Amino acid sequence: MNPALQDIPPIEQLLPHAAPMILIDRVVAVSHDQLQAELEIRHDSLFRQGSGVGAWVGIEYMAQSIAAWAGYHELRQGGRAKIGFLLGSRRYHCAVPEFATGMRLGVSVQLLLQAENGLGSFECRITDLATQQELAQATVSVFQPHDATHYLQEGMA
Repeated sequence: MNPALQDIPPIEQLLPHAAPMILIDRVVAVSHDQLQAELEIRHDSLFRQGSGVGAWVGIEYMAQSIAAWAGYHELRQGGRAKIGFLLGSRRYHCAVPEFATGMRLGVSVQLLLQAENGLGSFECRITDLATQQELAQATVSVFQPHDATHYLQEGMA
């Protein structure tokens, strides 16, 4: 995957989120149809309860990695990261009930389909970086309208 790590902007520029809602730490690799991100489960991680973060948050790690992929490509075309919507997932499976505090996770997303109307589908995986064990996988569906503000206003009318 290209480009070199030094060419990848900070995660804050790739996502249309603000802290504390940015859940992934960094993008480590990106290409025209793939992205790899990393995060560490810390004591102050959002959604952490008890000894870790519930496995259900893995879907959001995947969704934010997809958003980072889209944001990266928007920036390369002179734009900025845009709002997108998580539509759902198929076959989300996680081998652990929670991501334990101290774990370093790798999130990989692979574009399967991107339609002109903004619909997309990605194959996603979460891996424990220490053991290289795959912990979770899913096919995630997303929607990124060309004009999110107009789309939201239209939906509220």
